[in-house]
Amino acid sequence: MSSPQHILVVAPSWVGDAVLSQPLLCRLKARNPECVIDVLAPPWTRAVFERMPQVTAVHDLPFAHGELALRKRYALAQNLAKHEYTQAFVLPNSLKSALIPFFARIPRRTGYVGEARWGLVNDARKLDKQALPLMIERFAALAEDENASSLRALAEVSLRIDVVARDATLKKLGLAATPRVAVLCPGAEYGPAKRWPIEYFGALAQRFSADGWQVWIAGSNKDATVGADIVKAADGKCINLCGRTTLAEAIDLMSCAGHVVSNDSGLMHVAAALDRPLTALYGSSSPAFTPPPSLHARIVKTGIACSPCFKRECPLGHFKCMRELSVDTVWREIALATA
Repeated sequence: MSSPQHILVVAPSWVGDAVLSQPLLCRLKARNPECVIDVLAPPWTRAVFERMPQVTAVHDLPFAHGELALRKRYALAQNLAKHEYTQAFVLPNSLKSALIPFFARIPRRTGYVGEARWGLVNDARKLDKQALPLMIERFAALAEDENASSLRALAEVSLRIDVVARDATLKKLGLAATPRVAVLCPGAEYGPAKRWPIEYFGALAQRFSADGWQVWIAGSNKDATVGADIVKAADGKCINLCGRTTLAEAIDLMSCAGHVVSNDSGLMHVAAALDRPLTALYGSSSPAFTPPPSLHARIVKTGIACSPCFKRECPLGHFKCMRELSVDTVWREIALATA
């Protein structure tokens, strides 16, 4: 990688995974500072990549989860071919994610061996899960030569903040940024097994409020009802912002947080990338695979035998991994972090 390259990165479909892909971009730039990196990503993750200084351009991948749409993919690939990319990095392991770089005739197409995509990915890497247990490491390792030793030290993730846009959003929503803003993130796009109970978030909001904190609830429009229920459970001691902001606005507002409490979700990784003090709640998922990439994050989990199960819903029906994660336990962790 000694000469300048024009690189296309086919991005993951989840906001959190998008954040975790940044060390790959950092390594590509470190190896070839003159390379130009474009990203092909779903529209709902665009704001994340637009905040990464390593990215030159973001192209929208206008397909729903699971949609094949061969003709549309071919047409998009023909447009991308005009950029004359020299290499593509295909981060998802699906067949369909590898089609566009193949259709665009990008000479070198790098990714892990996935579902029946031999030839589509012609620089196919075999994943050693023991050597690379973390998703963030697996993405970053693709920037290295195939036979290179694993490099465990990862560049920190870091998203830019648009201060002017942030101030405008604060004004639009009637909010005031103070040092004691607590942001609660009750969503988890993957499924309900990753969500701490609504009543627990409500009780936590009351404790923050009693301790002199403003409490904002952040999330997408899919979380609006959950946010409203938390406001009700907290006796109105918090502000529901779910569905009232774009992802870009949510990223800017998150930068105001003195503390963030989040399920394992996209916004949890955003908070980590903004270097905000963070308490991360884990139930069905594992911090051994997708921990928040931050030195200021505290991970809280019950550690019961059936966790992590990686299921969308509790397969045993008791949801103990989250229900037994008490408000008192979480509050103690927050108190330690804010002491």
